[in-house]
Amino acid sequence: MKNFKWMPRGDASTLSLRLWEFTGTALVNLFVCILLVAVLSPLSYMVVTSLKSRFQLQDSFAPIWPATPMTYFYEGKVRLVYDVPTIYGVRQLALVEPHLKTSGFIDPAYPEGGIIEWQGYWRSLRRVYRPEITFENFEQLLNTIKYQQVMTNTLFVVLVSGIGVLLSSIAVAYGLSRFRIPGGKYLFILLVATIIIPDSILLIPSFVMYTHVLGWNTGYLRFLPLTVPYFFGSAVYIFLLRQNFKSIPRDLDEAAMLDGAGPLRILTTIILPQAVPAVTTVALLHFFNTWNELRMSSLFLTRSDMQTIAFTAQAAPVIGFTPEVLQASTLFLIVIPVIVLFVSQRFFMQDMVITGLEK
Repeated sequence: MKNFKWMPRGDASTLSLRLWEFTGTALVNLFVCILLVAVLSPLSYMVVTSLKSRFQLQDSFAPIWPATPMTYFYEGKVRLVYDVPTIYGVRQLALVEPHLKTSGFIDPAYPEGGIIEWQGYWRSLRRVYRPEITFENFEQLLNTIKYQQVMTNTLFVVLVSGIGVLLSSIAVAYGLSRFRIPGGKYLFILLVATIIIPDSILLIPSFVMYTHVLGWNTGYLRFLPLTVPYFFGSAVYIFLLRQNFKSIPRDLDEAAMLDGAGPLRILTTIILPQAVPAVTTVALLHFFNTWNELRMSSLFLTRSDMQTIAFTAQAAPVIGFTPEVLQASTLFLIVIPVIVLFVSQRFFMQDMVITGLEK
């Protein structure tokens, strides 16, 4: 009883609270890690598969990581190495005389010992693999698909349509948020209501108008249906920008007007610097949507020299690519958006801090 130390009730409550906070934080972190692994598992499988050889994918006993079979050069031929069960345990032996019931093996570590006879069906044995990454799948893609041409076409569509959608959406959002337009409230509601219209309903009317009415179905005019409509704005982007512009205090506009600034100068010097995160978000959303867009492109960009990068993953099975090459083509498709998102995220968070949206 001499070692007993009385602890006040307040200290016990504090200890219990700290223990509960630690346990709760650990459980939340564990759940987030499990969720992250589940979300990234398809991407991890894609990366690993693209770095495998076709021979490894055809072997059901091959490891899940990129590897190549171990071989041994014997009597002028390359021999595969197998895990062979013997009375001394499992040994790594090279197959030199394959037969149905009794096969001959040789020990690569001690070839002087001669041929070792083993009774059994040799095809039931597991091959021995060593880790090795192969880039043959990417080389096959580069030799088959003209990535320089498809990248040029994709960047042209992305940049031209991106400039158009930013200019038009910013202008419309600025007008709806800062000017008193007769019936502006109802126009905005009508604009937002167009978001619920499925794109599949507009597909055939748009195709008929672009091809039969405007004649945008010959030569490089085929790029116009993918770029010109964005110069008339996007309902989703206008909604996002308009809500962001309305959150900027009007006192800044009035102060700029006292200095003689007009509407255009207020937009470029007051509104846009405060709305950099929103504009960046709109630009990123449009970039990702246009980069992966395939439905409209497949209607108009039917010529092989005008196709975008989204066609590469679709054309892979048609060309006859195997799964590992298909995964490599998909990596080519998503690597640039991932890089753009990573780079823009740094500027995006920096702009949020500078503009005072994050304290």
